[in-house]
Amino acid sequence: MSKENDLNNKILVCGGGGFIGGHLVKRLKSEGYWVRVCDLKEHEFSKSPADEFIVGDLTDRLICNRVVDGIDQIYQLAADMGGAGYIFTGDHDAVVMHNSVTINLNILEASRLANVKKIFYSSSACIYPEYNQMDPNNPKCSEESAYPAAPDSEYGWEKLFSERLYLAYHRNYGLDVKIARFHNIFGEEGTWIGGREKAPAAICRKVAELKYGEKIDIWGDGKQTRSFLYVDDCVDCVRILMDSDFSGPVNIGSEEMISINNLALMIMNIAEKDLEINNIPGPIGVRGRNSDNTLVNAALHWKPKYSLMEGLEKTYFWILDQVISYTDQYRDKSVLPN
Repeated sequence: MSKENDLNNKILVCGGGGFIGGHLVKRLKSEGYWVRVCDLKEHEFSKSPADEFIVGDLTDRLICNRVVDGIDQIYQLAADMGGAGYIFTGDHDAVVMHNSVTINLNILEASRLANVKKIFYSSSACIYPEYNQMDPNNPKCSEESAYPAAPDSEYGWEKLFSERLYLAYHRNYGLDVKIARFHNIFGEEGTWIGGREKAPAAICRKVAELKYGEKIDIWGDGKQTRSFLYVDDCVDCVRILMDSDFSGPVNIGSEEMISINNLALMIMNIAEKDLEINNIPGPIGVRGRNSDNTLVNAALHWKPKYSLMEGLEKTYFWILDQVISYTDQYRDKSVLPN
């Protein structure tokens, strides 16, 4: 297909009012595509450039049939999710699994009936077995290691089931699917307060709020490891995958592994603040996780452009601005709103 014909495709971004989806919509519009978004709410931090923005619940089959109508390609990023404080407590397992599975069932069936040409599904590194992530210094997260399956959360089990659902539609109905397993994507215009924020945003917020010499609370012993990928790199790789002949599943992440304590120290360095780390009990997930990029390098010839430090610098100063804005709004209160 020529680039000119490709640009005539109409694209639907499910979850385009969220963090990664919002960045993806901006990218697609900058490339000249016609874009429709469906999400429960409009983007919290910026006005979406989408040609059409439908506020709707994708757990409703009729909404899915409506938003898929006339669409050529779909990016399915809509899910019920959040950071460790939301996913790993166990308090939200039923709603997380019900909502996300229902969305994927609805979108896939609507896509089949509407003869959608291609669909991208955003899975997660949470599908990887807990038994391969007990050593914080040597986690195993290569794509083939997903089985025998043993995710550490119901969120991970749902993502793994949905991967199989998309692949089944590919085998049985010929739907062209692309699947990526995201590894801790972070950046500007993401959730930074309220309980669903992920580690980089939560720590950036805490550092921005605290005064020199105060204590910063870090869940667990802080020796648990992760890798974090800046959102622009994530969107780059998603676009390469979508335009390729490769289906996946494939990791989209960074191989720059770091402990959570050291992540906090890196953010303190960016902020030029000397704080004391206070390790406290809290949900932490697996002990170690790092993206294995062997397959994505070979299949898509992709590597991240941004280092962790570069991405954190952009993210910290954006969150600092949010904290200042909230502090001004709630200056008569001793703490920021939850």
